[in-house]
Amino acid sequence: MTHDVKESFSDTSPPAPAALAAKVRTLAPSMTRSMQLVAEAVAGDPAGCAALTVTGLAELTGTSEATVVRTARLLGYPGYRDLRLALAGLAAHQESGRAPAVTADIAVDDPIADVVAKLAHDERQTLADTAAGLDTVQLGGAVAAASTARRIDIYGVGASSLVGQDLAQKLLRIGLIAHAHTDPHLAVTNAVQLRAGDVAIAITHSGSTGDVIEPLRVAFDRGATTVAITGRPDGPVSQYADHVLTTSTARESELRPAAMSSRTSQLLVVDCLFIGIAQRTYETAAPALAASYEALAHRHSPRPR
Repeated sequence: MTHDVKESFSDTSPPAPAALAAKVRTLAPSMTRSMQLVAEAVAGDPAGCAALTVTGLAELTGTSEATVVRTARLLGYPGYRDLRLALAGLAAHQESGRAPAVTADIAVDDPIADVVAKLAHDERQTLADTAAGLDTVQLGGAVAAASTARRIDIYGVGASSLVGQDLAQKLLRIGLIAHAHTDPHLAVTNAVQLRAGDVAIAITHSGSTGDVIEPLRVAFDRGATTVAITGRPDGPVSQYADHVLTTSTARESELRPAAMSSRTSQLLVVDCLFIGIAQRTYETAAPALAASYEALAHRHSPRPR
């Protein structure tokens, strides 16, 4: 199996209106400051911006018409007219089912009840954004490759390593050979052993974690099918990924770092990947899962007194 290194990642079609806000949250960190101003404006007030011409939006954000058009294209729209139509659709969607009016920011002196409410709201939003932005064609390709893989290697560091370990133990319980590597040196030495018919999965919120990209690149060069689970689909990791699964995150605050918000969306993608694999391998997965339950049953039974 041979690969061509990808230059960049782009959507094949404009996002649906309901997915526009998720798209803005995902791509804003990789934009220039002037483009961020435009993106923040359209996400914060879709109804107001939908009523503006390209000149009007440029004046509102203190940018240029060219910046507005570039932002629209980066978000997946052929031009500003298409973005305006999506904004009008998003405004209508929000009017019909507006989210609870709570802020994502958690203050040091917030009552614990407010903390619970804010986190629950952010978790729901993160899951909804991830589901809206997840490319099911890319997901299906990753599922198909992993379902027949001789071996599956998973790379992640920090919070992403916990997600990788979760996926590995799930796959092991349905009879697949899967290993989660958290040591970057062992990850690379294991990646060298991969070949066509194997699968390598990299989990990195930033899309630029060197300790995750390096083993994925090695696996890519060795002919394995590669998958990137990332919040930055235009990041370096995507250059070595046959399938890119995009995650979304809630807005960060001082008390809610990226490691918390990214984990929620990564776990959703991992669960979608696992269920898809279990469906395709059901005849072998079901008996393997039953056997693992039986082997551990005695550990969950009450001990005799």
